[in-house]
Amino acid sequence: MLKSFSFWFKTSIFVVVLFTQMLMNLKKSNIYFFLELSNKYWSCLFVILFYSIRIIAQDPVYSQFYNAHLQLNAALAGNTISPLIQLNYRNQWPALGNIYSTYSISYDQYISKIKSGIGFVLLTDNAGDGTLRTTGLTGFYSYRLKMNKDTYIKGGIEAGFVNLGLDLSKLQFGDAIDPALGPISPGGTPFPSQETFQEAASKNYLNIGAGIVLYNPKYYIGLGLKNLNTPDISFLGNKNSGDNSSLSLPIRFSLHGGTQILIRRGNKNTDPTFLSPNVMFLRQSGYNQLNVGAYLSVDKIQGGLWYRHSLFNGDAIITSFGVKKDFFKITYSFDLTMSQLSIKQGGSHEIGIVLNFDHLYPKKQDYNDCFAIFR
Repeated sequence: MLKSFSFWFKTSIFVVVLFTQMLMNLKKSNIYFFLELSNKYWSCLFVILFYSIRIIAQDPVYSQFYNAHLQLNAALAGNTISPLIQLNYRNQWPALGNIYSTYSISYDQYISKIKSGIGFVLLTDNAGDGTLRTTGLTGFYSYRLKMNKDTYIKGGIEAGFVNLGLDLSKLQFGDAIDPALGPISPGGTPFPSQETFQEAASKNYLNIGAGIVLYNPKYYIGLGLKNLNTPDISFLGNKNSGDNSSLSLPIRFSLHGGTQILIRRGNKNTDPTFLSPNVMFLRQSGYNQLNVGAYLSVDKIQGGLWYRHSLFNGDAIITSFGVKKDFFKITYSFDLTMSQLSIKQGGSHEIGIVLNFDHLYPKKQDYNDCFAIFR
């Protein structure tokens, strides 16, 4: 497995270096999948997590990827001349309790003078009702090159500082459970465990990513890479044997693309009406996710319909509805679970809020691209 991580890491670095060289030449010429159970099963889940090298952590992925584009591809940083602020909240399978929720806030914008986009994301991922919490601050930078009259290419990089925290009080290990008495002794105290952890149950690490996107007014296609440095995210270590177990966060690959069909142009009083079919494929450590669907915007009203598939089984139908007024847009989406988990688990709910301050600029922006879905 370590050899596999090393291979993908070297391959990804090669891709980034090759892309950088390509940009220089052009300038001269031009998981989703995460296993989740009810609260009473979380102890078993973490025991499995620590003892099995085949269980690998997955990055959080929003169904409203268009309202959290920095999470998709670093090259998408800077799609607006003005500041763009996005706030996102996801609650997955609420019928099982508060087992999995994600919050984030982001800012990005394009700076014409340096042909670059900048941004940052502050994200908190809460698993197991606070048992495992991930908090990270990530910065983004992208650079845009013009290939011809209407076609551009952007490359982006990201670097983040992440804290991974584990609440040990919520864990129960097998060696601390007596077959006859359970986890509590006759005296009323918990049985001790021989498990030890590296330092405190908190871990900090650096996370690096990169991306590239090619676009024009008709279509866009992009490739995003996250966790290029495959940081170690393990807590477990045996002080007696000197064994410090490691668990690397695997590289996440995202291939995405779409088109924009303009149905009616906007004016001073109405926004444009357009249809944006799109596709997103993600792969991380053998887990796959394919989203296929379309986003429709009619003046102040937006909505979408997607189908998410794991390449082996259908996972969910995603519906969304939103409204937009001046600089403010709010969208609600619901994931209707199609797998064996069924709708009894409560599906998944997301709220996305976008603040786009383009209207404050004296001149109306004509972006001449197909990124309206991200604005």
